[in-house]
Amino acid sequence: MDLLEYQGKQLFARHGLEVSPGKAVTTVEDAVTAAGEVGYPVVVKAQVLIGGRGKAGGVKLADNEDEAREHAGNILGMDIHGHLVRTLWIEHASDIATEYYASVLLDRSAKAPLVMFSIEGGVDIEEVAEQTPEKLIRHHVDALKGLSREEAVRIATEGKADADVIEGVADALVALYEVWIKEDATLAEINPLIVTPQRQVKALDAKVSLDGNALYRHPENQDLSDTENEDPIEVRAREQGVQYVKLDGDIGILGNGAGLVMSTLDVVAQAGGKPANFLDAGGGSDAAKIKQAVELILENEAVKAVLFNIFGGITRCDEVAKGLIAAFGEIQPDVPFVVRLDGTNDVAGRELLKEASLPNVHPARTMNEAAELVVELAAKSGAPA
Repeated sequence: MDLLEYQGKQLFARHGLEVSPGKAVTTVEDAVTAAGEVGYPVVVKAQVLIGGRGKAGGVKLADNEDEAREHAGNILGMDIHGHLVRTLWIEHASDIATEYYASVLLDRSAKAPLVMFSIEGGVDIEEVAEQTPEKLIRHHVDALKGLSREEAVRIATEGKADADVIEGVADALVALYEVWIKEDATLAEINPLIVTPQRQVKALDAKVSLDGNALYRHPENQDLSDTENEDPIEVRAREQGVQYVKLDGDIGILGNGAGLVMSTLDVVAQAGGKPANFLDAGGGSDAAKIKQAVELILENEAVKAVLFNIFGGITRCDEVAKGLIAAFGEIQPDVPFVVRLDGTNDVAGRELLKEASLPNVHPARTMNEAAELVVELAAKSGAPA
């Protein structure tokens, strides 16, 4: 679950990271009031879950009430790369002497937390890694011990932070690691981590992603998601307890088990197709859940064909067939379906589909056969008549 900047800063402040005072608002008048309260000059910042706000005109400096009103009016409602600005963060402007970069994430290849630090802040970290890799410090942390202050000092020193702020940078790194651990974050990033002329170390921005599967441990974070800018199908799927992620392709995918679904995405891609979604119906899916999943897949108007890839263990193939038959009875899809049933009650499931004679449903015996067929049908479905 990705957080907006101001929400990430609230988590930072909770764990002792220095941030500038500010207020989140949703109207122009509230923006003007907030600016007066936090004190001019202020920065008016669009709150959207995407980068490039500044270049798009979503971050503006205001020295007085008239400028605050003008910038708030221009930014609210702005479309930034497909994200509509509904919330502004009004923050007291900071004087900046130096910009650094800091982040904590999980390095899956090393199976360990990774702390990264660079004195080249304020730019895309990918540019630093590619153009000046020696300026990006990568430090793996023993997950059982956590990040010690001594380690943090070494990171700041090795990264060539200014000598007089090494202690402050170390404090920020320890606090950032604490955010990552205690909030069950998958990413905690500050870009830039600034040093003021008074030599304070502060988080000027915040990029935080929380593990949605761990939210039950953090009831105080339950309402932090930006549902207004989330895909409505994903929101509905989450409300229904379905694992669904929208993708950019035109072939709907349904499987049971995350591993099988991921494999199906790969096989479809290898066959030349582009998956439109990830949908894991889960183990033990009954007819009602299958019908529900079909409805979610078909809500995406880009879908030109659908692939059902079921390996029955706990999930019974005959229940999957019943769910598909029920869905066709109510929805009457106009796109082709390829169905591969294997495992528990697969013979019974295939027999049910055969007896139902559903229009435009094509059986397949193997995953490769199913992938090749669905790609072919999607191409025909999208071709001009």
